Amino acid sequence: MDAAAHRGFRRYATVIVVYLLFVILFGAWVRITHSGAGCGSHWPTCNGDIVPLQPSVETMIEYTHRVTSGLLGPAVLVLVGWAARTFGRSRVTVAAVLTMIFVVLEALIGAGLVLKELVADDDSAARAIVISLHLVNTLILTGSAALTAWWSYDDRTLRPAALGRGTWVLLAGLLALVVTSMTGAVTALGDTLFPVSPGADELLSHVREEMSSANHFLVRLRVVHPVVAVVAAGMLYGVGAWAREYTKDPLTPRLARGLQHAVVAQVVVGVVTIGLAAPGWMQLVHLLMAQMVWMAAVLTTVSAWAGAGRE
Repeated sequence: MDAAAHRGFRRYATVIVVYLLFVILFGAWVRITHSGAGCGSHWPTCNGDIVPLQPSVETMIEYTHRVTSGLLGPAVLVLVGWAARTFGRSRVTVAAVLTMIFVVLEALIGAGLVLKELVADDDSAARAIVISLHLVNTLILTGSAALTAWWSYDDRTLRPAALGRGTWVLLAGLLALVVTSMTGAVTALGDTLFPVSPGADELLSHVREEMSSANHFLVRLRVVHPVVAVVAAGMLYGVGAWAREYTKDPLTPRLARGLQHAVVAQVVVGVVTIGLAAPGWMQLVHLLMAQMVWMAAVLTTVSAWAGAGRE
């Protein structure tokens, strides 16, 4: 195979991952700024227009998100075609196709949120459920995109069975991350709709008050995410330690070390986010770090499968 073509594909696939993260963060910014209804309940048009002529700030934010999200589709379509041409029927192409599928699903979920008006200041249980499922779709999407780039570099055969119970350790770490992310999506929605003021004393009193049955369910659920996140962080740090100890190939320990560092950084970011009462910009940092932890966990898992039994 042409080494130059492989390098070109890896660079393009990496750019797709970076652009995808940008689109995800922009989508979070739409929620944070309450701009989800900026184009009304219209999709794919914006308030019935192809291009809004006298847009408000919220309309511009929502419309820009739609444009940047829309560009992702053709870009990933190019990725699929390039993968098929360069790698043929391989796991690289499969990962690229999965990326395309979940880009489409991401767009459909976003359209559903708009058409059902589960945006802006809507605080319904339906929105909380859909937004948590939306986050799961996003995780699969970023995982597929990351694997497309990674497998274009790492062509080792996957042997999950060779790890024995280690495979279940790795999968448990991924599952813990999915659950944590789902609770985080609900908490982020609550922080947007029911913001708290910064200040340690206020936050401590809020923890006690938020459990009251008189509060909205999004407020009562806000305490769940930090607890789940701490447990998951401990699990993931342990997964990284296990991977460094029991895998002998040169790549996996480095990825596992990166996973551990990302977990520690995310815990610090989470604590700072709570201390500052979850301002919008910290929510974006927290979300970005969550995606970095997820991709590190996915790559550590597949690398451990590829390196299983190798000295």
